[in-house]
Amino acid sequence: MNYENLMNEKFDAVLEKEFESLLGGGYNPSKQGELIRGKVVAISKEHVVIDIGYKSEGLIPLNQFKDSDGKISVNMGDEIEVLMLAPESEDGEMILSHDRAQQLKTWNKIEEVHSVGTHIVGRVVQKVKGGLQVDVGVPAFLPGSQIDVRPQRSLDKFVGQDLEFKVLKFNRDRGNIVLSRRAVLEEERTALKKDTIDKISEGTVMEGTVKNVTHYGAFIDLGGIDGLLHITDMSWGRVNHPNEILNVGQVIPVVVLKYDENAERVSLGMKQLNENPWEKVQSTVHSGSTVKGEIVSLTDYGAFVKLEDGIEGLIHVSEMSWTKKIKHPSKVVSVGDTVEAVVLEVSAENQRISLGLKQLTPNPWEDLKREFPIGSRLVGTVRSVTDFGIFVNVKDDIDGLVHVSDFSWVKRIKDSKEIGELYKKGDKVEVVVLEIDPTNERLSLGIKQLEPDIWTTVPARYPNGVRVKGTITNVTDFGIFVELEEGVEGLIHISQVPLNKDENIASKYKVGEVIEAEVTTVDKLERRISLSLKPSKRKQKEEYSQYLEDESNTVVTFGDLLQQQLNKEEK
Repeated sequence: MNYENLMNEKFDAVLEKEFESLLGGGYNPSKQGELIRGKVVAISKEHVVIDIGYKSEGLIPLNQFKDSDGKISVNMGDEIEVLMLAPESEDGEMILSHDRAQQLKTWNKIEEVHSVGTHIVGRVVQKVKGGLQVDVGVPAFLPGSQIDVRPQRSLDKFVGQDLEFKVLKFNRDRGNIVLSRRAVLEEERTALKKDTIDKISEGTVMEGTVKNVTHYGAFIDLGGIDGLLHITDMSWGRVNHPNEILNVGQVIPVVVLKYDENAERVSLGMKQLNENPWEKVQSTVHSGSTVKGEIVSLTDYGAFVKLEDGIEGLIHVSEMSWTKKIKHPSKVVSVGDTVEAVVLEVSAENQRISLGLKQLTPNPWEDLKREFPIGSRLVGTVRSVTDFGIFVNVKDDIDGLVHVSDFSWVKRIKDSKEIGELYKKGDKVEVVVLEIDPTNERLSLGIKQLEPDIWTTVPARYPNGVRVKGTITNVTDFGIFVELEEGVEGLIHISQVPLNKDENIASKYKVGEVIEAEVTTVDKLERRISLSLKPSKRKQKEEYSQYLEDESNTVVTFGDLLQQQLNKEEK
């Protein structure tokens, strides 16, 4: 085919198309890929026939009009929008698409929403990596960070929900759409916040939704702005943890306690909506009275008893038994128990009531004081051995302490090993009552007091000035310790030790050596004897007087002196 014939055929084809156009039908190339409105003129088993006003009618597969249940969603005479995919086929029919038309409309809408900044509604289809897939007419991606204003641990709860979104990113060529629900929520929150701020003032009662619960309180969403409801402002009674009375999502009434407009910080209260029961507690609860209540909580240090709404008292572990050492209140009471107790102290100002269980029974310590006055002797059983002494059970569950200093008048107990050698758990020992303190529940006992105190006779047996012999038990930088008899020891201070300039106390005196010294002082209360190796002033005076007396008995004459001189010359 030559060039001229080719040009003629193209020219004829153009004329034919123009002619068909003049007749009001046929293919219009400008309509391909565009949305066209058409009318359903026939429905067959496989196709829906659409009249779009052209010479030929278009065909659309029937499955494009079936819903999820298989029902046909189109009827004869319906007007619908379609997309022309291809010109007339060999049979003279055009290929149309209803699905593609809907997709095109959707893309156009999404593009408009993205450019204008409005919202679009979509259904969450499934969880995908990094977020959720949303159906907005076409598949779109919702990142996990854009699902809510707060991080969400579980995304499954969103699947199947119809939600409102903002289009963050849009690319028609790549078929890429990124949505944000968070942006929608933040816009709503901003609008709510402005309205809420206009209403907030101290003393205003508002409704809020529990947004988050922590160990110290709960954050309440007042509508675009959060307020803190501290645990101490939840109830006039004691609250162990906010989750005891609040749950996330719960709507509660609160009162604004304080509002910092600059920091947009709101402090809320819930107990302030009710009358403070502590304001009248002193007129209903009195010290010394007996009350009844329910154990509502246990701690390491005691049990809390609910006396009435908002009023609780504490039974400290020390107030549960006169004689037993209660390590934990669960050994005596349990949560839910109804108990009677004695009111020990009421402080409405500090919102505190102290209760006691043991006060319901007689105090055995008072009985003990009457039964065993100071100085009484009794036999008890060693209950335990410690580094500082032994505990002796004297009656029922009452133990007394024999301190290590009260074991012996004369023997020094150096360490716990020696105590363990002297006394064993279960041993029977005789003791003397030294002190009974019912208030502090304390009993002091002694063993050495069973025998007379040796130091009562020491001053008489070791008067000042007497010379004594003893054995050196220790040599220190400040002096020498000398044992005079068992339990009686004296100290020769270094100032009372005669030493030459080149002598050392440790080199001159040795442990075990027997020496003689003079008693200078005796302190009965401190149980201390001071000794000296130097002659006392009294001794020096006696020696000087003796010298003078000897000199006075000798008479020297001039003749005697002359004779002494002659004797020297002869020699």
